[in-house]
Amino acid sequence: MADGFAIEGIDITRSFGGFFALKGISIAVPPGEIRGLIGPNGAGKSTLIDVLSGRADRWTGTVRMFGDDIGALPAHQRRRAGLARSFQRTNVFADLTVVDQLEIAARAAETPNVEEIMAELSLTALAGKRAADISYGDQRRLDLALALIGRPRILLLDEPAAGLSIGESLELAHNLKDLVARWKVTVLLVEHDMEVVFSICDRITVLHLGELLAEGTPDEIRGIPEVVTAYLGSSV
Repeated sequence: MADGFAIEGIDITRSFGGFFALKGISIAVPPGEIRGLIGPNGAGKSTLIDVLSGRADRWTGTVRMFGDDIGALPAHQRRRAGLARSFQRTNVFADLTVVDQLEIAARAAETPNVEEIMAELSLTALAGKRAADISYGDQRRLDLALALIGRPRILLLDEPAAGLSIGESLELAHNLKDLVARWKVTVLLVEHDMEVVFSICDRITVLHLGELLAEGTPDEIRGIPEVVTAYLGSSV
């Protein structure tokens, strides 16, 4: 890996007619880092995740994974190469049991680690329950478990704590931080819960209207007045 980055987007631009969702964004995340991606609605966060994961069309630029250009690969091939993602809304099937959903996902994975994943995310006791019959917080953990099947090398998370209480959000965040440290996973995390972002992220990238506004450690981001005023408020 010549350039030292797990996932890299170079000069990423995506437009719809005259509207630019992303304007020449470049981002580079080294292996093992948890990178926060923040900004207001419409900043381009989910669009960038879509481009990196292979779920976007009509974009220009370069996407590299451990130094290899993967821009032409469809999403399922990126997943097979070790790039997984979650979605803003849970990606679970209401009528399937927890274990059935994980086993379906595991069939396509080279490392079918269903039992391990259920134990790591405290889902073992819920294995036989339908997703419709477990709590929303448990559904969120199941969604994360689906992304972790096969031990991906890179994890793109789009608001994994959406809809959770403060306590549930922080519990999920710290479980994630511990897990990725032990498994040496690289994470790009889109999240509106700033307490989660500032408690687990090594560095933070701030987007504004499709452009890069700032990037740095949590302490550095806290020290940028325009970022604090616009997006963080006075509580961080």
